[in-house]
Order: sequence, then C-alpha cells, then structure tokens
Amino acid sequence: MSATRTALDRVTRVPGVRGALVIAAADGLVVAEQLMDGVDGRAAAALTGSLVGRLARTAESAGLRPPAFVHLRGDAGSVLAAPGPDDLVLVAVVSPDANLGLARLEMIEAAERLI
Repeated sequence: MSATRTALDRVTRVPGVRGALVIAAADGLVVAEQLMDGVDGRAAAALTGSLVGRLARTAESAGLRPPAFVHLRGDAGSVLAAPGPDDLVLVAVVSPDANLGLARLEMIEAAERLI
C-alpha cells in the first residue's frame, strides 16, 4: 500500500471524519481521495489549496514559518489541512462531532510521510 493510501486510511478511520484527500497545494488539484457520499472533494480541495497557499505566503511575508496545521471551522463541520512534503497537503472534511484532537494527530503524522 502506498504512503498516500495509508495516510487516507488513517485519517478516515477517525470518528467523525467524512473524507480525506491529498491535494497539490499549488493548484488545489486532487491527487488521491477517500470520501463518503455527499462530500464534494473538488470544492474542498480548491478551497484548501488556496487557503494553505495564502497562509504560507502571509507567514513568509511576516518572517514566520508556514502553518503546520490549518483548521477552518463552520456550522456544518470543519476542513482540516496538514501540509506535507513536495507541495502536497493532507485534507480532511469532518462533521461537527468529530474527534478533532485525534484527527489532528493522525493528519500531522501521516502528512509527513506523503509521497
């Protein structure tokens, strides 16, 4: 099993995670995905790619390191992102009752191993 597939499996096993994707940060294109029915992966990928890119550029302009984890929260749930190597980002779409702490831990560890 590839590192990408392993990362998606680890994240989607967390309670409350509705789907996970690996995207290219530069353009928000989906590299791999594991999504439940009704989750729009392309929309989550485009939003997250843009957000992570903008946050990285803003941090660089301020003389800071780019964020290691991004949490965008809404009424219907959250989008989580953990940047990895080679311009890849691990993204999770989660429900409001998700175990966010466990999701964050799994994502940060899995994102480091993306290839």
